[in-house]
Amino acid sequence: MTRDASPGRPAAGDPGAAVPRPQARVLLPLVVPALVIGIASSLVLIGVSSLAEELQHWLWDTVPGWWGFSGTSAGWTLAVLTAAGLATGLLVWKFPGRTGPDPATRGLVDPPLPVRILPGLLLAVVVTLAGGVSLGPENPITSINVALACALGLKVMPRAPAAVWVSLAAAGTVGALFGTPVAAALILSEIQAGPDARPLWDRLFAPLVAAGAGALTTVLVAEPMLSVHVAPYPGPRLIDAVSAMTVAAAAAVVAMAAVYVFPHVHRLFHRLGHPVLMLTAGGLVLGALGALGGQLTLFKGLEEMRELTAHPEDHGAANLALLALVKLAALVVAASCGFQGGRIFPAVFVGVALGMLAHALVDAVPMALATGTAVLGVLVAVTRQGWLSLFMAAVLVADPRLLPLLCVAILPAWLIVTGRPEMRIRGPEEPAEALPGQVGRA
Repeated sequence: MTRDASPGRPAAGDPGAAVPRPQARVLLPLVVPALVIGIASSLVLIGVSSLAEELQHWLWDTVPGWWGFSGTSAGWTLAVLTAAGLATGLLVWKFPGRTGPDPATRGLVDPPLPVRILPGLLLAVVVTLAGGVSLGPENPITSINVALACALGLKVMPRAPAAVWVSLAAAGTVGALFGTPVAAALILSEIQAGPDARPLWDRLFAPLVAAGAGALTTVLVAEPMLSVHVAPYPGPRLIDAVSAMTVAAAAAVVAMAAVYVFPHVHRLFHRLGHPVLMLTAGGLVLGALGALGGQLTLFKGLEEMRELTAHPEDHGAANLALLALVKLAALVVAASCGFQGGRIFPAVFVGVALGMLAHALVDAVPMALATGTAVLGVLVAVTRQGWLSLFMAAVLVADPRLLPLLCVAILPAWLIVTGRPEMRIRGPEEPAEALPGQVGRA
């Protein structure tokens, strides 16, 4: 044994000397903050969602009833979405910090925003969710939770780096959004890639505590948000592997068309210059799309996809194609003109509609297989998060027999999207060499 070696410590020159050993005393102090942040992240999500649902009920059910209108009429849809655009534009114009950076430049997990921006951001996301805009809550809610966790965490534990609070809040929010900590672990395995010598589970320990707390709080207080009921998968066949790859690849191609259009639509709206003009025009376009596609193409898409799959016999191939294309167009417009919201949930609706379309065109392709692989293809194109896309496709129909086919189906879809543009506008100060999978990608 060399002079500086000691029991429990590698000797100098030992290949293992550079790898720090897991230390429970380093991880345990993070348990309580992680639990608090996970629970708080879930409660923020539930609170904002509940407020938006109350406003949604008032806008779409109560108010039109006062005047004898139908909340599902094309005229009311056009009016409400235009008003939502006007209201959001006023919030961007008048609130401090313009409710944050351009949402088209933001990802799922980004550096923390100043706390002064949060009231305007919160109001903007409530208007988005209640007004029928085709965006989900994930991006702005994560931004709100990250900002709050960093602001409070750095006061309570000033020696802990900001990255700790970012990871805890992001994990807690993702766990709450999907009702399971597994999604958070998968996302963090991608966005935290870097020169970190610690073992993966050391890095994931505290975020998984936060994700578990957020997920359990959501399960206890509300119900899991992501599931559909479709005809059960009858069992694996060799032809199903071909079908899975074909449907996933086709869905990825459709979604990539929207990705390529996205920067052009963003540029078109931003030529209007003023946020009130941009968002009012965006709301008007969304209203027209909603009038064309109907109520199923409004809002974030979760309840709507359950309604869509509950009565598949009511939707022919032409109608399913219309629903998918209108929802995809609405996602592009909403994300381009400045509405605060995320792209994951509307993308899932698009995938469900495309999967049902594949089954309607070729009924030999089982509904569960078509739906899961189409969701996989759309999410891979829109989010560029491989693990998250695979996870969400698997839990959507909750059949473990589909998992091997999904693992095969993701391969051609990934080849289609990798190295191509993303559905995100690069910020003015973002380095061009930023790698896929960094914090900020959504």
